[in-house]
Amino acid sequence: MRPDYQEALQQAKTNKKSIKKKVQKLRKMRKGAVDNIIHPLHEETFEHIDCLQCANCCKTTGPLFTDRDIARISKHLNLKEAEFIAQYLRIDEDQDFVLQQVPCPFLGDDNYCGIYDVRPKACAAYPHTDQVNQIGILALTTKNAAICPAVASIFEKL
Repeated sequence: MRPDYQEALQQAKTNKKSIKKKVQKLRKMRKGAVDNIIHPLHEETFEHIDCLQCANCCKTTGPLFTDRDIARISKHLNLKEAEFIAQYLRIDEDQDFVLQQVPCPFLGDDNYCGIYDVRPKACAAYPHTDQVNQIGILALTTKNAAICPAVASIFEKL
């Protein structure tokens, strides 16, 4: 991981109280107003972030796999869905399919995703800072600040 990305994550860790205060202020705003603040910061931040220089999300967390994800990825890998599930997934405490282990088994040494074109919906949307209704996912975004340098940077800019 690039040193500046590591620094952003370290700052997010150090500034947890500051992030928490920012989130409290955001929670008091209208739904659309939060989107109007975070979405431009997302665009600005991703002009300078190269996920291939990081891949921390793939190394430290695993996505939820929907039934559609499982069907699509299984077909791509020429596996039966049951085989794919047995080989790669487990059911978590919320009864969701998740990876058996991290880092993601599809992550290459070069940080490229081996199933990028058919990756899970959760991976394609990560870190979710461009989604509508940011106010509804502030808890998730706060957690992602410790994982994703882009989210950490967005909180720094708030």
